[in-house]
Amino acid sequence: MKKMIGRCPICGEPLTVTSLHCDKCDLSINSQFELDSFFKLTSEQLLFVKTFIRNRGNIKEVEKELGISYPTVRNKLDEVIEALGYTIEQKDDYQVKRKDVLARLERGEITSEEAIKMLKDIEY
Repeated sequence: MKKMIGRCPICGEPLTVTSLHCDKCDLSINSQFELDSFFKLTSEQLLFVKTFIRNRGNIKEVEKELGISYPTVRNKLDEVIEALGYTIEQKDDYQVKRKDVLARLERGEITSEEAIKMLKDIEY
């Protein structure tokens, strides 16, 4: 069986399903069917969703598995949420930046002095 795609491989726009078939009784239905919004995700977004679910929403584990930072995980999650048609409630950007600085400090990427300076520079 071939894998179902939800976006046109040429222009990237969502596809419309026009035929359904039952292998058991040989019934075929031709019409226009709306795809579930998950079929509208890009392959990169779908990979992220699978990783996120496999890690039970644990952002630290998603960071490790994909080799990306906390803000990148959050941005990818926001992209998926929007692609599924939901509105994102804008969180205070200060909290995201603060968590990123602390995560970098914890990983040893920056010194405590650098972290203090960066935290002071973050706008409320």
